[in-house]
Amino acid sequence: MGWNVYVTRLLPKPGMDLLHKHCEVVDVNPHDRMLTRQEFLDNIKGRDGVVTLLTERVDEEACQVADKTVIFANYAVGFNNVDVPTCTKHGIIVSNTPGVLTEATSDMAWALLFSVTRRIVESDKFLRAGKYEGWAPMMFRGGDIAGRTLGICGAGRIGTAMAMKSRGWNMKVLYCDLYRNEFLEKELGAKQVDKDTLFKESDFISVHVSLDAGTKHYVGERELRMMKPTAYLINTSRGPVIDEQALVHALREGWIAGAGLDVYEYEPLLMPGLAGLDNAVICPHVASATHKTRDDMATLAAENLIAALKGEKPPTLVNPDVLNAPNRRKVKK
Repeated sequence: MGWNVYVTRLLPKPGMDLLHKHCEVVDVNPHDRMLTRQEFLDNIKGRDGVVTLLTERVDEEACQVADKTVIFANYAVGFNNVDVPTCTKHGIIVSNTPGVLTEATSDMAWALLFSVTRRIVESDKFLRAGKYEGWAPMMFRGGDIAGRTLGICGAGRIGTAMAMKSRGWNMKVLYCDLYRNEFLEKELGAKQVDKDTLFKESDFISVHVSLDAGTKHYVGERELRMMKPTAYLINTSRGPVIDEQALVHALREGWIAGAGLDVYEYEPLLMPGLAGLDNAVICPHVASATHKTRDDMATLAAENLIAALKGEKPPTLVNPDVLNAPNRRKVKK
């Protein structure tokens, strides 16, 4: 096909191969870095489709500049970087990549939980620095995991997968969600509770809510003060759902025992003081970074884009209302 598409960062080979197979022009950001705003705008003009990352803001300006674009195919399960109502207004399809990263992200949440609770990063650093002089009864004591209470904030795909993996440690599971999760209740005996109860009673809290106006600072000073001083907070969802300044203060003052984070409020920047805290395990947004998961995400993003250019419904469409909109954009033949 004679389609002209732009990819804002080089994707894993399966996705790129699929794009090259179906599109005549596939231009890719040549730099191993985020595009500047101007670079992004300069490169999306006149494209039939664009594959975006969370680092690109798709707003009114972008929709106007991308005057021919039929679809913004987001390479992520989240799409808080995209103004979906504005895209719909302009007749532009938006897609994401859910499902394929559920297991990898929930695995990462557990990796963070174990790392911060058992002080793995802290003790690794200690050993590499040549400070280890032999076993000692009081050295690097951490928290216990087996038999404790796990609180899940947001019991969707990833939150459910996180909860299911608690079976090996015989944990009690609480969850807070707008909807009842009968599967978790049947399989684990999980109990749906209100937010305050979850924060007061859980030994581990794993956050899996999506980011929107109602969930910004979902965890703030109020929630942190509710937590047990022996409790741990894990976040693999989106950075702004936690008030990071309040979290730094809570970790410094010992309101909670620790935190494991893969996302940040002002990503890629960290809140001052966070990097220096030994009771915080911090990773650079790599929860989905397994070979298979990133390959599958690339394939799904490409499949979404190609379907839209063909005039078909993308497999993981975010804004279904656009399909029947009179101004829905289509590739001009």
